[in-house]
Amino acid sequence: MNNTLVKGLQVLEALARSERPLGVSELALMLDMGKSNVHRLLQALVELRYVVKDETTSEYSASLKVWELGNRLSLRLAVRHAAQTRMTELLLATRESVHLSVLEGYEVLYVHKLDSPEPVRAYSEIGGRAPAHCVATGKAILAWQPEAALENFIAHGLAGHSENTITDPDDFRRELERVRNLGYAVNRGEWRDSVWGIASPIRDSTGAVVAALGVSGPSSRLKPGLIKSLAAHVIEAADAVSLDASPPHEPA
Repeated sequence: MNNTLVKGLQVLEALARSERPLGVSELALMLDMGKSNVHRLLQALVELRYVVKDETTSEYSASLKVWELGNRLSLRLAVRHAAQTRMTELLLATRESVHLSVLEGYEVLYVHKLDSPEPVRAYSEIGGRAPAHCVATGKAILAWQPEAALENFIAHGLAGHSENTITDPDDFRRELERVRNLGYAVNRGEWRDSVWGIASPIRDSTGAVVAALGVSGPSSRLKPGLIKSLAAHVIEAADAVSLDASPPHEPA
């Protein structure tokens, strides 16, 4: 095991658990480490933005980045738990692979999936990633992002991954407008030529889009004439997950 990594995590955990900022000497005594070693570890954690330093007191605190990571994980677990039953129902209704995705930077992360029972099916894996602008779950999330976040995404570049990828910024903006109007997104072979997908957004209790639920399969089965009927199943399931994942309102 990497000794530096272990010690760095020990420092971060100590700061995260502390109710007040801590200095180098105090941390060194608490963790039974040399002060110079603790100082080097703190500098690295500050550079990575996991720790903030008070320049006046030379004391250190865990940053909000730690909270953000924990909050993201908590949200994913809650959504995944809420989605399990609905994903099974969607699989039975469509017989296509079902995916639950969240946005991570410029990609979607597959946090859960159920495989199609058909011998030919779309390949993916839990923990796998795909360019968000190329897949239905990605477009379903991006369509409801704040304008500044969306423009930042587009400015990063819409790399082509198949001859069907939408790479023109204006075309992509129009595509997301269609997603908002329809309530679902379609991937027409934009990531892999022969794989199509349909997805709809999942919202939290505030109405913000935090994930997407979708189905994908070979283009030989997900034909244009079936998109609307499949989309109805996907929207119903995604809406149900949104309700299941939302905590009940307390009485006033």
